[in-house]
Amino acid sequence: MRRNLTSFIFCAALAQAQAPDLDMLAKIRAEATDHAQVAPVFDMFTVTIGPRLTASPAHKRAAEYARDRLAAYGLTNARLEPWHFGRGWTLEKLTIEMVEPRYLPLIGYADGWSSSTAGEIVGAPAWIGGKSPEQVDDLRPRLKGAIVMTDPIMKNFVRKDRPQPSDPGYEPMSAAYATSVGGRAGGRGRGPTPAQRIAQAIRESGAGVILKPSRGEHGTVFVTGRDGGAGAVPTVTLSAEHYNMIAQMIEQNVPVKLRVNVQTRYYDSDSGNTYNVLAELPGSDPELRDEVVMIGGHLDSWHTGVGATDNADGATTVMEAMRILKAIGAHPRRTIRIALWSGEEQGLLGSRAWVAQHLTGVEKEKFDVYFNIDNGTGPIYGWYLQNMEPVRAMFDAWLEPLKSFGARRNIIEPVGSTDHISFTDAGVPGFNPIQDYVNYDVRTHHTNEDTVDRVDVNEIRQAAVVMAWFAYNAAMADAKIPRPAAK
Repeated sequence: MRRNLTSFIFCAALAQAQAPDLDMLAKIRAEATDHAQVAPVFDMFTVTIGPRLTASPAHKRAAEYARDRLAAYGLTNARLEPWHFGRGWTLEKLTIEMVEPRYLPLIGYADGWSSSTAGEIVGAPAWIGGKSPEQVDDLRPRLKGAIVMTDPIMKNFVRKDRPQPSDPGYEPMSAAYATSVGGRAGGRGRGPTPAQRIAQAIRESGAGVILKPSRGEHGTVFVTGRDGGAGAVPTVTLSAEHYNMIAQMIEQNVPVKLRVNVQTRYYDSDSGNTYNVLAELPGSDPELRDEVVMIGGHLDSWHTGVGATDNADGATTVMEAMRILKAIGAHPRRTIRIALWSGEEQGLLGSRAWVAQHLTGVEKEKFDVYFNIDNGTGPIYGWYLQNMEPVRAMFDAWLEPLKSFGARRNIIEPVGSTDHISFTDAGVPGFNPIQDYVNYDVRTHHTNEDTVDRVDVNEIRQAAVVMAWFAYNAAMADAKIPRPAAK
């Protein structure tokens, strides 16, 4: 009886999805295998251009390259859409060394948008880790122009990747970020927190540079950052092992002297703009061609590694998916659009800007679905269905013929923390796939270890097939994907 029920559900799903066109899938797979363009695109983003911090010259170069490449594939209206972000930033020079009691080059990176130091700073660090705001206030004269170590010895390391939701024994809702969907910060209390008071004291004291430890082990340095504006203290994140070593010397009254020099550059001549990249494969059905199926991912990265797993592989995936569909002569009923976002790392800002500008009124009514790719690397195993039970049968039917190609299963639970949330917050369907998370959270996500060595370009081919296949099926369906329930 169970086998018969399963067969009935699958047949019903096939009917709802208009029985997937397996001949088209064969064409997609053949094009991905025989004529792949994954390697040159991925290498351009990572090896040639490198890290692509939002609003930096490198990001703009990557965006222009993506636009031109999409146009060369024959896609329609390949373009850059500007939106206001703020200052761009690059790191021009960084020296971080221990010079006494012995010489040692330290592993560290300036935080994104860090200001420059006033030249080279050489001196004994002032360690304030674990001190109260009142104690830090008393130390203000000593902090002026000093190298300030702000944190206690790091003990709480990132040592575990999120579990794999496509595994048979996966415990529902246990993947990292699974409960962050649409999350909002809680209400603020009255007055500044102790951490905010300490940060204010450091800034007002005129500290020379801040050093803080990474949460990573074995030389893995997690680095992000934000623009603190005029008067912000330069900030460097050290490997935890080196930070702890210096702190332990200070604890044991071993005289320590460091040399630090941070030189950075800001860019604000482009009116604070950065760019999303868009292009289309036009729909062919006169009644449906104004409706849009979108695939995308973010092109920006942090500045220490080369953003290979976060998210050059994802950007390459959706570009390859669009190339495949165009190359095989696909004629989707609806328009299929690609988007490569900037500002994702600063809070989904590029996709939110696009949604705010475009998904209103008629454009929102014509919008069908957004398939994003981020939060992982390697093959696509399935999709997080964002608690949208009405899409389960359709997505399961589309995924079934991909199981011989590395797919596994879809799961009903949601995932957050990337650009599809901009769409679900606007009341339209948005989804992100399940990918491989081995060494993603522990080693590469927002770290200096996010390098090309962490990516197998052959797995990008598989992901591109899945993205092309899902976009094509959505664009061919008689009805749009159901809308998420109102919040």
